[in-house]
Amino acid sequence: MRLTFSAPVTEHRFQLRCVPVTGPRQQVIDVNVRMEPQVDLESTIDSFGSRVMTGCIPQAHASFGYLVTGIAFVDNVNIKEEPFKPLYRFQSELTKPGAAIGELAEQCRARLSVLCADADELASAQAIMDEVYGVFDYSPGSTTVQTNAEEACALRKGVCQDYAHVMLSVCRELGVPCRYIAGLLDGEGATHAWVEVYHDRRWIGLDPTHNRMVDDNYITIAHGRDYRDCMLDIGVFSGGGVSQTQWVNASVHESLL
Repeated sequence: MRLTFSAPVTEHRFQLRCVPVTGPRQQVIDVNVRMEPQVDLESTIDSFGSRVMTGCIPQAHASFGYLVTGIAFVDNVNIKEEPFKPLYRFQSELTKPGAAIGELAEQCRARLSVLCADADELASAQAIMDEVYGVFDYSPGSTTVQTNAEEACALRKGVCQDYAHVMLSVCRELGVPCRYIAGLLDGEGATHAWVEVYHDRRWIGLDPTHNRMVDDNYITIAHGRDYRDCMLDIGVFSGGGVSQTQWVNASVHESLL
């Protein structure tokens, strides 16, 4: 990731969630973080289990960036159990429903009513994912990182973050506990977002942008109630009238070693 400023800035304080951590479905090794400008980082684990790095660059600089490399061993078949957190039952700031979400939730409720009586959370979530995928168009630039689920649902278009927020909102409306995931997907491009549903004491991933279950090609970076709990980089700096341009590239490839 690289930020380029239109003029030098100072007193730049930042928070990063850019390093995948070892968890119930992945083991992460050989991680290297390179910062530009060079800066000492403080590292901790937040209340959701994501790694958070913070730092400060007091001197003037016209750009800021980082490069993270590492190896992740992903095993989606043998996901380890995790304790349940009740907060994932409830709507969050970016998933609060309105009329558009309510209409889609009723559409999903009608579909769930025809499932067998013993349908579990995962089967319900798969049906909801299919409905979200069916009414949405992938449209970069139509939304921003501040767009909430209700706004995106009313537009019926957006990017992976919007697909995830809409699915989260509908799932929670229908009593399916779920959480937001920020991470990486096999290939070249940007970071990705998807949803996990709590089922059989495990968090199971579903990708509404592609209407499929998450497999070993997905690497988790952070999770939380919505995007605000998983922002990969955020910060403040001093500089009058300064604009910024961001460039991000994510590259994930299977190792044959």
